[in-house]
Amino acid sequence: MSTLRQYELVYIVSPNATDEVVAELHTQVEAIVGKFDGRIEKTENWGKRRLAYEVNRCKEGTYVLELLLGSGEMVTELERRLRVAEDVLRHLVVRVDEELHVAERTATRRAETRKRRRAARGLPPEAPTARAPVEAAAEEKE
Repeated sequence: MSTLRQYELVYIVSPNATDEVVAELHTQVEAIVGKFDGRIEKTENWGKRRLAYEVNRCKEGTYVLELLLGSGEMVTELERRLRVAEDVLRHLVVRVDEELHVAERTATRRAETRKRRRAARGLPPEAPTARAPVEAAAEEKE
């Protein structure tokens, strides 16, 4: 069994497509994600926006963002289907959980370094900071 990873899928639909066509594309994406035991965390329809450059003689398109949780096989199938969809001008899938892991590793490494330096100077491992009340309030909300 493969691990679930977090991905962002952005696709641009032709400006000639109706809202029903955009909804149908979303339904197809939901079906593919469900087939691979993934889930859609969030969907945002950004509406019609101007493109940076002309694509298939279109100067604007409807942007849709999907935040997905699933496997690599799911992403492969999504890309294959979106590549052949007539109404999709462009699509992009980006794995975002790797950036979160890098940020977490950096934060833990900094905390360990801070503790080691404080211990070398003979200070207690954790010093109260100005951010402590803010962090405590954030933890209470969760």
